[in-house]
Amino acid sequence: MTEIRQRDEAEEAAEEEIPVAEVPVSSHDRENDGESTPAPAGDSPAAGTRPSSQTGDGGRDGLVLVVEPLLPQRIRRPSDALRFIATLAALAAVILLALVAKQTLNGLERDVSDGTNRAPDLLIGVAAFIAGTAVLAVPAAYAVERVFHRDGLRVAEGLIAAIIGMLASFVLGEWLAVAGPGDLRQLLTGGRQVEPINTLLTSVVAYVTAVRISRRPTWRAVMWMAIALDVFALFTGAEATALGVFVTYLLGLAVGYATLYVIGSPNTRPPGSTVAGSLRKLGFVPARARRVQDDAQGSRRYAVTLADDRLIDVTVLDRDRQVSGVIYRMWRRFRLNSETRRRAIRSLRAELEREALMAYAAQAAGVNTPRLLGTSEIGTDAALLAYEHLETRALEDVADEELTDEVLLKIWKQVELLQAQRLAHRRLTGDSIHLHGDDVVLMDARSGEIAAGDLLLRLDVAQLLTYLALRVGAERSVLAASEVMPKQALAGALPLLQRIALVRSTRSEVSKQKEVLPGLREHIVALTPQVEVEEVRLERFRPRTVVTIIASALAAYFLLSQLSRVNLVEVVTSAKWSWGGVALAAAGLSYVAAALMLRGFVPETLPLGRTVLAQFAGSFVKLVAPAAVSGVAINTRFLQKRGIAPGLAVASVGASQLVGLAFHIVLLLLFGYVTGTKAAPSVSPSRGIVIGLLSAGVLVLLVLAVPQLRRLVVSRVRPLFSGVIPRLLDVLQSPRKILEGVSGTLVLTLAFIVCLDACVRAFGGSLSFTSVAVVFLAGNAIGSAAPTPGGLGAVEGALSLGLTLSGLPGPVATSAVLLFRLLTFWLPVLPGWASFAWLQRHNAL
Repeated sequence: MTEIRQRDEAEEAAEEEIPVAEVPVSSHDRENDGESTPAPAGDSPAAGTRPSSQTGDGGRDGLVLVVEPLLPQRIRRPSDALRFIATLAALAAVILLALVAKQTLNGLERDVSDGTNRAPDLLIGVAAFIAGTAVLAVPAAYAVERVFHRDGLRVAEGLIAAIIGMLASFVLGEWLAVAGPGDLRQLLTGGRQVEPINTLLTSVVAYVTAVRISRRPTWRAVMWMAIALDVFALFTGAEATALGVFVTYLLGLAVGYATLYVIGSPNTRPPGSTVAGSLRKLGFVPARARRVQDDAQGSRRYAVTLADDRLIDVTVLDRDRQVSGVIYRMWRRFRLNSETRRRAIRSLRAELEREALMAYAAQAAGVNTPRLLGTSEIGTDAALLAYEHLETRALEDVADEELTDEVLLKIWKQVELLQAQRLAHRRLTGDSIHLHGDDVVLMDARSGEIAAGDLLLRLDVAQLLTYLALRVGAERSVLAASEVMPKQALAGALPLLQRIALVRSTRSEVSKQKEVLPGLREHIVALTPQVEVEEVRLERFRPRTVVTIIASALAAYFLLSQLSRVNLVEVVTSAKWSWGGVALAAAGLSYVAAALMLRGFVPETLPLGRTVLAQFAGSFVKLVAPAAVSGVAINTRFLQKRGIAPGLAVASVGASQLVGLAFHIVLLLLFGYVTGTKAAPSVSPSRGIVIGLLSAGVLVLLVLAVPQLRRLVVSRVRPLFSGVIPRLLDVLQSPRKILEGVSGTLVLTLAFIVCLDACVRAFGGSLSFTSVAVVFLAGNAIGSAAPTPGGLGAVEGALSLGLTLSGLPGPVATSAVLLFRLLTFWLPVLPGWASFAWLQRHNAL
């Protein structure tokens, strides 16, 4: 934020000195320079405005013809949007912290009230008068001063922000007073008849933010004194609370920044005429210039013709573009490991020095890259880099047929020169690789790194391999690289062939052509079968981990809220623990049944004891993985350690899961039908079963009707059946295996139903066995789909709700579900850990 503040102060000075309307503009239209390239969306003029030519100092006669679109008079600065988001985050954090520390905040409020009440009445009266006058007089005086400087538009923006701030504070205050959370209302008002959010203070803060008074040190100090006096007067008059003042200030800031971003700010980007003038300071004599297409990072580019007919290319770095895309960069910085990250916000000076240093280093390494001729700052708002002009074509504009093996080799030779000097380009894509006649030229060195570590160099290789594979195929990409790069370098890139390691444009293409990365891995392994490379973990965490953490927190909150409604002492003392013994035996039987189920779908012989231990080990892994994942992973690993090929191991586990799913659905329909007929004696199924079947039919028809859904389902199901069906055919040849697998599947499901039924009876509940079965089968399906470890939270919620809807009292249902989860999820953790450790020691996992 310090860098943003420094940029804003520079922008303020520029706005004071150079009004945009005073930039000289002539009516010449593309004279002697051909057609100009349209500006990007961020700089495009209003509809109907055509590019114009600007004149400014720089040529021998002081005039330089510059052909470029008219720069917009106002722009939306990404820094204002960033500040708005940061202010909202701070506001949310303050409110949450206040709700958590209610007692502390109430004590602070009493201390503040006691301190202000001890102030002399005369001081209180004087402070109130001065505060009421100053908090209005200072903004008014600043407005007058701005009008005298012909800056009335800024005052108008401030008034708009003040009006919006007043409306926002009024609406939020009324909502808090009528329907808001009681705790928050108490903290904001202190139980008194005061405004939860001070309307006047919100408007003042929004106004001074929108007029950017903070950039003027004198006015800023006076304004802070006025606000401080106003807050003191509010406290002494018991008209505000400490939290109310904080919320009021942050709300005013948010409104001010939002107004600035929506309305926009005066454009302080130097026009082409000023850029031409800065070139003269470098010893160049520009005759004319033309704005061309911006580079990949949004920087302006000019093609400049000098007085001696030489051509140079100029890149302009605008200060207000430095925070563009900062949210994405901050997310990448937070998500990826330290060596792969880039600074989210870099100052204009640092950006200039970085690109210049990388350009000079690439030239010294002998890389074909445009020669950097000079750099210069353009006032306080921009900087330029002047390069020699080369007539090139970007690789993205070259047809695939032109990418011959010779071109591919030349590209890799340029990258090899960078790697030899430990220079990482970090953006080897079609817009940064150009063809200059028969040569290859590397452009856009701003993202590069000097003295790069091994990981960054390997990332460059992985990126270029992937980009070229998208253009010419994985085989040609790898073969061309192997002609130039050492095989160790290709092997080092192998573990980095993952989407997160690629630049954004390449990631997007890879997601469409999913066969590219597997194809690259296959060809690299074929070239380097003996090379061992350690796995590289680029991500600190995966998005799924964030979802799991949030879901686990919600599950913990749900469990605690359920426990708070149950008298544990009464429940424990009044329970029938003989039924608890039955539930424990049924829970233990489920592990034997799971072992029989797995053995039944594996034609090879499996020892029963170790297979049971593997099922216990799966209960330990449930603590860190979703229920549907942990068992599959453990069983697959167990079968591989028994000497079964990976493909066959996956197929066997998939076959057991597929048959288990089929039995699960059949039992759910069967028990649901029985339950419905018991509730309404009739030969026809219950209304719920009919609705469920109709819903399933509609879902199937929807999947078949929508091509995207149909392709998605087919792509997921085809690999399953391609491996599972042959495995099932092998099992069908042995009646003993069929009996073992089917009986294990049935006993596994029935054991869990018996365990839940016994838990219900242990606490005095009375439900039919079929009702308990329906509740378990439905709740278990929900738990398997939940992303939390072991379905934590989802299973408890589904089972508790199902038992309650079936007629069981709420406390009994909650107690029965908690006992059931204790026996089937928490209690097996310790023997599961012991089994996991034992199997690992004996090389069985």
